[in-house]
Amino acid sequence: MAQRKRHKFLSRMKKRLLAVIVIALAAFAVLIFNLIKINLEDGAKYEQQVLAQQRYSSTVVPYKRGDIIDKNGTVLATTKKVYNLILEPKNILEKEKYTAATTNALKTYFGITDSEMAEFLSDANSYYKVARKKLDYDVVKEFEAFCDTEDGKDIRGIVFEEEYERVYPNGNLACHLLGYTVSGNVGQYGIEQYYNDELNGSNGRAYTYLNEDYGLTNTIESAINGYNLVTSIDANIQKIIQEKVDNYMETEGAKNVSVLVMDPNTCNILALYNSHPFDPNDAYNLDAVAYQFEDGYSDWDYESLEDFKDNATDEETVKALNEVWRNFAVSDVFEPGSTYKTFTISGALEEGVIVPTDTFYCDGGEQKDIYYIKCHYAQHGGHGMLDVSGALENSCNDALMQISAKEGAEKFDKYQVLFGFGQRTNVDIPGEPSEAGLSANVYHADTLHVTELATSSFGQGVCASMMEIGTAFCSVINGGYYYQPSVVQRIEDEKGNIIDNKDNVLVRRTISEETSEIMREELFQVVERGTGKRASVEGYTIGGKTGTAEKLPRGNGKYLISFIGFAPVDNPQVVVYVVVDEPNVEDQGSSAASSYLFADIATELFPYMNIYKTNDNYDIDLINAVDEPTDSIYEGEIPENDVAGGSDNPYVEQSIGGEDNTISDTEASTDDTDETYYDNTEAPIYDDTSGDENTE
Repeated sequence: MAQRKRHKFLSRMKKRLLAVIVIALAAFAVLIFNLIKINLEDGAKYEQQVLAQQRYSSTVVPYKRGDIIDKNGTVLATTKKVYNLILEPKNILEKEKYTAATTNALKTYFGITDSEMAEFLSDANSYYKVARKKLDYDVVKEFEAFCDTEDGKDIRGIVFEEEYERVYPNGNLACHLLGYTVSGNVGQYGIEQYYNDELNGSNGRAYTYLNEDYGLTNTIESAINGYNLVTSIDANIQKIIQEKVDNYMETEGAKNVSVLVMDPNTCNILALYNSHPFDPNDAYNLDAVAYQFEDGYSDWDYESLEDFKDNATDEETVKALNEVWRNFAVSDVFEPGSTYKTFTISGALEEGVIVPTDTFYCDGGEQKDIYYIKCHYAQHGGHGMLDVSGALENSCNDALMQISAKEGAEKFDKYQVLFGFGQRTNVDIPGEPSEAGLSANVYHADTLHVTELATSSFGQGVCASMMEIGTAFCSVINGGYYYQPSVVQRIEDEKGNIIDNKDNVLVRRTISEETSEIMREELFQVVERGTGKRASVEGYTIGGKTGTAEKLPRGNGKYLISFIGFAPVDNPQVVVYVVVDEPNVEDQGSSAASSYLFADIATELFPYMNIYKTNDNYDIDLINAVDEPTDSIYEGEIPENDVAGGSDNPYVEQSIGGEDNTISDTEASTDDTDETYYDNTEAPIYDDTSGDENTE
């Protein structure tokens, strides 16, 4: 009986023990599962908490900012590793032999003086003194090799921190397209600013600490490098235009020359240059502002550049540098003059209000309201009877006024809008004026009264940027396709994997293929036998349009001269837009500087781009080329303000001596900057151009 009870007791105990074991195993499994889950999800966070409770040191592992590359693989901007020399006085002073050996080595390899060394070692308990910054690897390598010798065995307390430095291998090449960076990898201007987030990565960190067994443990969180940008820029084209512009500035000179080169079939930007460059490697070097102290350029109250360097205020320094850094082709607006006639005629043809065979009689001008508006040929009695092509070839204001009258305000403005005037192009370069500011720079249907309609038809009163004109012109000759202009074509990681392929963005159609074909032929005739003849290059079919604009105040004898051209005529492969602001000649209005500069660029550019000679005209008679006499477009009374936007237009405001629109490099990144004209998230803005009026 007792044995039976004992057996039952043991049986119950075994069952209970088994249940306890099962429960314990289940709990242990749950614990293991949760530990694994926590480690996967929050391991890094708890690791840092553990590190924070132990003795440790940490150093930043810097990321590498991405490269900027041209379409052919040429590196335009890159980042190289440099080293900061860090001293640990506590360790250096531990023994006299350490102090002597280390001091001698620092003098020999890094040029540290006795007084500097005394200062570094004055805090005997310090483990961190920055002695030198941005050392090249060759210098560091030589020092480290010495440390491995018998003579260098007693060197102590020297550490090299790694960091990266932005480098532009080609100096000022494409500086206004690229921009530059300031400390902390902050892009300023150009692609560096627009794609700052993509170019930047995130830092890692290296931890060294003592664990609970007093062993030394290292933990590294790797840095994530920035992305590389592959652009449409062609470094060889950029070199060609820079060399040609620099040569012109040395031999002839002007207040400013800007050149924009685009692919007309995509509106990709191949090159862009302003004649006052800077070196992105040393963007704050005031030598770049030297031109601002030349006779007649600016109103600085300083006798020389050296005087300016010694005495200028911070505000004046920023203003002078802003003028160098800003991108004229994107940020500045001006009256385009007769290049605008291209768009007036294109719209009228597309709308059907004129046909190519229509004729217009130029007797020297038109009476519009109380104003008599003259053709530039008025002093010769006018051009007489002209067809549409003749009106463009001879750049006849009178004929253009008649054409715009046939269109009317509504239809005229319709094509201003279709061609993008008064709107942002949304090019991926910072500094473009705001939409509201640009809209006020043109007269729209509700403000296109009889006088404004007449003057707008030939590019006076309206204001536009080079980027607006260039993009619209591409659509005229490419079949009517208006693309968003762009520089960056794709974004890649450091292994070459494509992160973002930037497809060309077709915004809208402007005109039909039929109208585009007519315009290509008419623009060809402008160069072949009209006002653009000085842009001819033997053997090539070139189309284009001249522009001559009188700057405000009217009658001051200062002009902005431009030419926009393309080749070949039957299959356009390139557009080159040249603007020469105030050429250094006695009669600026009769200057053909932009046409000559275009031809000089094209002579070298076309062969490089494999654009072949197809024109039978190898005998260009430039001696008898048509030169347009210039004169005020008004006879008698002149409007008090004949430019869209009035004094709110920065182009007008600058011309009449008002405040400029400079935004300092610190203000440009804030959120409370006035946005009425410029986008406050973009590059600092400074407008140095004056108003101008077409006199062709």
